[in-house]
This record gives sequence, C-alpha cells and structure tokens, in this order.
Amino acid sequence: MQLFKNLFSKPLSTQLTVTSSNGFHLRPVARFTTLAKSFTCDVTASFNGKSVDTKKVNTLLSLSLEKQDSFTLTTQGKDAQKALTALQTLFETLMQDDVAVATLQKESTNYTGETLDGDIIAKGVAIARTTAYKTETIQHKNSLTFKEAIDQTLKKLENTYESQKESNNADIYLAQKELLSALGEKCNSLDILESLVKEESTKLQGTKLSAKITDYQDILQQVKMALGLEVKVLFPTYDFILLANDLLPSEISLLSNTRIQGVVLKETSINSHTAILLRASGIPSLIADTSKIPSDKEILLDAFAGLVVLAPSSNDIQKVQILQKETKVQKAYVDSKRFEPATTISGKHIKVFANVGDVESAKVAKDEGAEGIGLLRSEFLFQAQKPTLKAQTKTYTEIFNIFEDITVRTLDVGGDKALPYLHIPPEDNPFLGIRGVRLFRTHPKILEEQLHAIFLASQGKQIKIMFPMVSTVEEFTEAKSFAQNIAQKNNINISRIQFGIMIEVPSILFQLEAFNEVVDFYSIGTNDLTQYLFAVERTHPLLKVDELSPVIFSILEKILKESTKPVSICGELTSEPKAIGKLLSLGLEKLSMSAKHIAEIKEIIRHT
Repeated sequence: MQLFKNLFSKPLSTQLTVTSSNGFHLRPVARFTTLAKSFTCDVTASFNGKSVDTKKVNTLLSLSLEKQDSFTLTTQGKDAQKALTALQTLFETLMQDDVAVATLQKESTNYTGETLDGDIIAKGVAIARTTAYKTETIQHKNSLTFKEAIDQTLKKLENTYESQKESNNADIYLAQKELLSALGEKCNSLDILESLVKEESTKLQGTKLSAKITDYQDILQQVKMALGLEVKVLFPTYDFILLANDLLPSEISLLSNTRIQGVVLKETSINSHTAILLRASGIPSLIADTSKIPSDKEILLDAFAGLVVLAPSSNDIQKVQILQKETKVQKAYVDSKRFEPATTISGKHIKVFANVGDVESAKVAKDEGAEGIGLLRSEFLFQAQKPTLKAQTKTYTEIFNIFEDITVRTLDVGGDKALPYLHIPPEDNPFLGIRGVRLFRTHPKILEEQLHAIFLASQGKQIKIMFPMVSTVEEFTEAKSFAQNIAQKNNINISRIQFGIMIEVPSILFQLEAFNEVVDFYSIGTNDLTQYLFAVERTHPLLKVDELSPVIFSILEKILKESTKPVSICGELTSEPKAIGKLLSLGLEKLSMSAKHIAEIKEIIRHT
C-alpha cells in the first residue's frame, strides 16, 4: 500500500550545492543517509543524469559529488515535505561544519643527515628504530552465521559511535556502520562481501574518495573477526616508528597499547579516517615514500618540518631530543594550567568562555577550562523535532547547573540554518530575510516556549539572554517586552535576567548611543558582522574575507569606544592566535570560543 502512495503522490524537490572543499564525502553522507532512512517516503539524489537512492551510503557516494557540484534532492511519499525540509537543513549544517583539513605548514630546519620529504599528518618528533607493518592470521572457533556476524559488527560500530559522540571522530564509526549496512543487504556470504568490497574499492581507485578504500577493507576485516578470522597486527616490544602503506582506521586504537613513537604511511591522505584518528591520538605522523626508508634502523621523524632523517647524526639526534622534551613539556604545561585564570602581563584578568550547542559540549567546555558560556547556540539543542516545554526546561537546567555565568542566544534560525519543525517560506536571499530576532514576528509561539523554559530553568540565577540579528532599537525593546510579558503571564521572577544583543548587523554601529540606554550587555558576533560588512556570504565556496582585516579591528574599536555597557566577543576571531594581542589592546576583557582552543588562548593571553 505504501508503494502505491509513493507512486501517486506528488514529488517534491530542491537543489543542493556542495560547498565543502572535501566534497560530499563518507562521513557527511553517512549522517545524511541515516536521517533519510527515518522517513516514510522515497528519497533520491540526481546528478549528471544519474539518480540514486539516498538511503544507501554506497549509492549516494557513487555520485562522486565534489565542491560546487549541484544535485537535485527529490522526496515522494507520506513524509515527503518533512523529509525534504529536514534533509535540506542537515545538508546545510554538514556543509558549514565540514571544514577542510588545512595542509600543515612545515617549519624550516636543517639536518646534517640525508632527509626525505613528507606531508604532515600530525605534528611531533620521534627517534626510534623502524619496523615494517606485519600481520598474522589466526583462526578462532566460530559459532556465528554470516548474518549474525554482520549484525554483531553493526552493533559494535553503533556502540563505538555512541561512546565517541563527544569527540570529533564519532562520525567515522557511523560512516562505517552505514557502509556495512548497505553492503550487507546485497550479500549472504563472506565470499560475496569480499567481492563487493573489491568492486567498490576498484571504483574508488584514482578518485578523490580513494582514501575511503581503507574503510571498506576495515569493515570487511571486522566481519571476518566476528566470524573467528583474526588478522593480528604484530608490534615490537621496544620503541619503534611504524612504516606502512596505510593503516585501517580500527588499527589506530591498537597503537595506544604499544611503544610506538611515530608513523610513516605511503598511500593515505590528510583527510582519510586513518589520518583523522592519528591526529586525535597525537602520534607524530607523516605521509612519505616508505620504500625509501630502511626497516629495522634508527631514524629521526620530524613532523614539524615534514622530514624523515634517514641517517641522523649525533647532532641531529641531540637537536630533536631537545625539541621533543620542549614540546612535551609545553603541551603538558599548557594543559595543566587550563583551569587557571588568564591574566595578562599587566595583571588584567581576561575571562575566557566557551561557545556550546548542547549539554555534552557544555561538559566538555567545563573540562577544557572554560569560565562560563559566552554563547549557548540554542538552535542546536533540539534539531530533530520540536521539543516540549518540559524537555526544554530539563535541558536548560542541566546546562545552567554546569556554569554560573551563561549567555543564551534565542533561536537563530534562517540564513544558512534551519529547523525541520520551524517553517520559513523560501526566500531569494535568506541571509537578508526571516532570521534571528525577526522570528518573534513570524513564530512567536516557539519563542514564547523557549523563553518560558529558560525562565523556569534559571531558578533565580543571573542568566543573560541575547537576541540575534537585531538591527534597530525597536526590535530589541519589542523582544524584551515580549519576554517580560511571558514572565508576568507565568508569574516568574526574572529580576536577575539580563537582556542584550549580538552586534552582527552593521546598522547597530550607528545606533550605539541609543542602544546604550536599553541593553544590559553586548556580544560581538564577528562571523555575521564580517559577512554583512563585506557583502560576502560566509559559506560562499569561492569568496573569502580576511578575518584579520584592519577594517574589522576598526569596527571593534568603534564599538568599544562608544558602548557604555559590557562588551564581549564570541566569533571565530577569538580562537585566532594572531588576533589575541589586537583584541586585548582594544580593551576586550571577555572572549568566547570553541572549547578546544581555551587552554592555548589562555596561555597566549598570559604572555600578552
């Protein structure tokens, strides 16, 4: 019956453009197909005359979508509209979040021994004997059928994904799970699975997605393991540098229980899942021609300079030993001081806060040394479905219990951000349309529930509420009155709640005197402010703005000189080491950033 409903219902479609430099690759594709499978409707993607089922990872990957490619997403069936909206929202988020891994700059240095150039995967230095990658196959007793082995491997990958959700690596395991799920539907024996993996790997050879071949090999090996066929990697019992053509992503976790000092791989890429996990492990690693590196011989690996010293002299070794010690000491030192205040040389305390999007990221921020939350992106709290008042209150309460000083931004939807349960009609230029504070006019009920939940969760705490995309004084006063009426209607005391705005629309710059009379605080959102100042969409695939432009610092100086209320800054500029000195010289005393940058930025502040 559902088949007939899908056949005779009207198809809906939209054009999506890949803006990530990485293309539409395995990790985002896996998240996309996972969401697509949750809807009762057909979902297809069409590109260059080819149409595929988007509920399967391997078929969507077969489109080989790269940066600037536009494809048509079509939904048809019961959930067609809901699916189209949700998938478009997710796709835009994936493109925004999928930052290309920058090629790490090599430091200039000289060695007396013969050297071999390489590309840096993870920085660091190591001196040790080399060992070539070796394995042995062990057959264990097996009681599982092929289908049971597939199910067990899928469950294992799902459990790993769930346990790693707080890290940036979680999507690797979701991607592998979706790959195996798609392949598992096509085969009923290990032989057929091996043939399919070989077929898919052959298709990827020589393409931009060739690094994903190791993922196919990895899931095959994990299924074999479930069937009792273990491929065991052999490691020496002494300090060593591993040489290999490539490593499977699942093999990286094995390295933590060895005496590994470094890794040199021949055939991976800096964007591969293997490389991502090596960076996360902190093991000094390079991509270089391992055939030119002798096995079982002491070498020097300098992953700061991108060099392998094949025959290091005593001076070379001494030089690296000093660098090795300094690097370890510096990292440990910076990490150990992450909970200490960031005080400048002149004795001024600079508050270092975190930008967070949910309960888990708030916990991570606390552990990274954040002193508070400078930006709670409330639109990321409930992305799948509209939350109840009870669910919102519970979530806000959890976050408010982690920190004392918290700034909550009301829903900032529109532009490049959307929610499946908050419908905004298509606009010719959504960045200049319904978004931010303008939602108070178009979706007052949703904003009323959000503010009600925040008030209930605050429980007398001094919470700051910040309205985004404000362009006039009237917009702010209307939003604040709206909030006060909600509190009065529900008999909630909000005397300790402060109200402020994000400075991101240029018109604010000419109304600061008037705003000083009505706001409690300001927070500068440099991402959108830069976008509107230079008329360059921040997600544009070609046009970029220099975030260290003198124009930006002139604007910041104007704001700080003319404002009479507290000013903080929460854009990406706060995590740029080169900007810290300039920001502090202007008089900024509160910076909010991604949690992973807190320890580093605090230490920079202490030397400024």
